[in-house]
Amino acid sequence: MHGVSSPVLPVGRGLLYVTVAATAWGTAGAAAALLYRSSGLGPLALTFWRTVGGLVLLLAARAVLRRRRVASAPASAVRPEHPLRRRAVRVLVTGVALAVFQTAYFAAVEVTGLAVGTVVTMGAGPVLIALGARLTMGERLGAGGVLAVAGALGGLAVLVLGGGGSGAVRPAGVALALLSAAGCAVMTLTTRRLGRAGGAADPYRSTISAFAVGAGCLLPLAAVEGLWPQAHELGRSLWLMGYIAAVPTALGYGLYFAGLAAVRAATASVISLVEPVSAAAIAVLFLGERLTTGTAVGTGVLLAAVAGLAVAEARGAVAARTGAPQAEAVC
Repeated sequence: MHGVSSPVLPVGRGLLYVTVAATAWGTAGAAAALLYRSSGLGPLALTFWRTVGGLVLLLAARAVLRRRRVASAPASAVRPEHPLRRRAVRVLVTGVALAVFQTAYFAAVEVTGLAVGTVVTMGAGPVLIALGARLTMGERLGAGGVLAVAGALGGLAVLVLGGGGSGAVRPAGVALALLSAAGCAVMTLTTRRLGRAGGAADPYRSTISAFAVGAGCLLPLAAVEGLWPQAHELGRSLWLMGYIAAVPTALGYGLYFAGLAAVRAATASVISLVEPVSAAAIAVLFLGERLTTGTAVGTGVLLAAVAGLAVAEARGAVAARTGAPQAEAVC
């Protein structure tokens, strides 16, 4: 992650960081699918180890980057934070939402497959975020936003109804993916409200705190489910667990937050569509999953609607943005 700590990040490098992050996220479900075949771990245990491993690596990366920034950061650049009680509530909410988001996603991949689970989660997430922002913060959707939400719902319906007959799309898996998207929406909206009110300027600190809370919530549930992988093919399981913690978690989130220093959040959300596309490609090419015509059409409509929603948000942000930029989470 050389160069991530630069105070002025070129836009081109920021775009590259976000693209690499989205691609890395798309591989997490594939690694989870491989783990399910041999490790004996369930979604709760897998999410726990991902969260703990990512937390350790993010703490190490933040310590290194912080030492590099101390000498050059002016005192006036530090923004005041909310009172302790409000910060504690925010960390608790985002941590629980993160745990729900990740666990439900891995469960959806187990039930209905990598391609469908990822597409539904990543497609429904921005829609729920847009609707939640309208209901809780009064953010207007506009004509483009309403059209995009309607298109996303239509794409989701085609995906479920068109692919259900072949067994490739299972309603229980879709429900889990929607629960994952809801967790992502709560996490993002909580972070967005903090950004509007002038919260902490260090996104790494917020992410690390959320990971710590999420790991604490998951530990007792993961222990009941079964915390340790099976001895059979233990080396392979540990390698995959380490990969999930290092690449799609620590590296992915680190590059994403670094890229947001130069790239608008709406632009980043469009680039993040690389995640479900890469996940679907991996599922078909390497995991033997099949996409029916209905599934492919529903996927295309859903992702096109999300792209339209992000474009509408970007256009509105150009005129409306004043003061400090909002802090954003990503699904």
